[in-house]
Amino acid sequence: MLMNKFKINGGIKLKGTIKPQGAKNEALQILCAVLLTPDEVEIKNIPNIRDVNTLIDIIEEMGVQVTKLNANDYKFKANNINLEYLHSKEFVAKTSKIRGSVMLVGPLVARFGKAYIPKPGGDKIGRRRLDTHFIGLQNLGAEFNYDADGKFYRVEGENLKGAYMLLDEASVTGTANIIMTAILTPGKTTIYNAACEPYIQQLCKMLNSMGGNISGIGSNLLIIEGVDKLGGCKHTILPDMIEIGSFIGLAAMTGSELTIENVSYKDLGIIPKAFQRLGIKFENRNDNIYIPAQDKYEIETFIDGSIMTIDDAPWPGLTPDLLSVLLVTATQAKGSVLIHQKMFESRLFFVDKLIDMGAQIILCDPHRATIIGLNKDQVLRGINMTSPDIRAGMALLIAALSAKGTSIIDNIDQIDRGYERIDERLRELGADITRI
Repeated sequence: MLMNKFKINGGIKLKGTIKPQGAKNEALQILCAVLLTPDEVEIKNIPNIRDVNTLIDIIEEMGVQVTKLNANDYKFKANNINLEYLHSKEFVAKTSKIRGSVMLVGPLVARFGKAYIPKPGGDKIGRRRLDTHFIGLQNLGAEFNYDADGKFYRVEGENLKGAYMLLDEASVTGTANIIMTAILTPGKTTIYNAACEPYIQQLCKMLNSMGGNISGIGSNLLIIEGVDKLGGCKHTILPDMIEIGSFIGLAAMTGSELTIENVSYKDLGIIPKAFQRLGIKFENRNDNIYIPAQDKYEIETFIDGSIMTIDDAPWPGLTPDLLSVLLVTATQAKGSVLIHQKMFESRLFFVDKLIDMGAQIILCDPHRATIIGLNKDQVLRGINMTSPDIRAGMALLIAALSAKGTSIIDNIDQIDRGYERIDERLRELGADITRI
């Protein structure tokens, strides 16, 4: 099979306005939640990207009525679900492609008492355990059986009841799965060390608008009073904070003047501060981020003068999904920074491509890389490379757009999984990028 590639002629200053897509990670949760009610649910600002479209295909084939209102707005009605579809080869093939499919388990068990799910797919960024999902649902009374030969999970939950649980990992998708199960489970469920990302807050607000009773939204202690049934609702997905961060990095690397529209600044948390630590200047203007053209930017040091460290942490800490972009942006800054990727052990291995482009990076171990900024005195050079995962793919794309000469990026299906029409939108800003 021929794979798509991007051909990029770099070193061009971009200019203009770009609007971020709807948040991928929120969309995957919200789409699973439509299974919790037989009533109509209208969702706006769904990103038109591969992972999300695959999940929409799955729930439609499961029996959900899907009405597409326009490119990004849909109506869903899950009043006639065919559970036999869960045993089909088509279901296995599609759910094994995207990791978000694991969040179908909670709604199916909550509403129908059973679920089947193959081992989910997704990024190849090291081990990504599912214990939080399974232990959480077991706390509510669900029973799991794993078929090692078929790599298949069978979940049964006829007699669920609310429970107290302390999660050993503040997993976003794990927390979402537990919330969606508990919302239709009799009694009170208390989740301590719950993930509290804006995406989880959005899911909780949506479920409350459907008749749910969730308190503690925005904190790591959620209390869910189970209800008998949920009704329909209308919900709008937040702009994608990872895209917003990627565009800030892109502007800095290419010395471009860009405006990012409608960013929901209050939901970006510590992300703007992380880019400011690299010396990037921007303003929040009426919920738009304006980034002036900057020829140079200088990494801050700590108060005692020691080297800056940027690391990921559960929300409200810095999302690990942006460390790849922060790393690539630092390669052209003045000064040095240590990037510490705690959560996934394979996510920094893409730096060998940046080193080939001329970046000065020391990969200390699978989790830490030291970047010695080139201060734009030495521009990166274009090379041929392959995208290993969604976020590294975007980081390499930013590097290629800033580099001198031509770059080819293979395996861009990985980038398409998370970024909507990214080549078209970059061309509108003046980038020389073609899909081949």
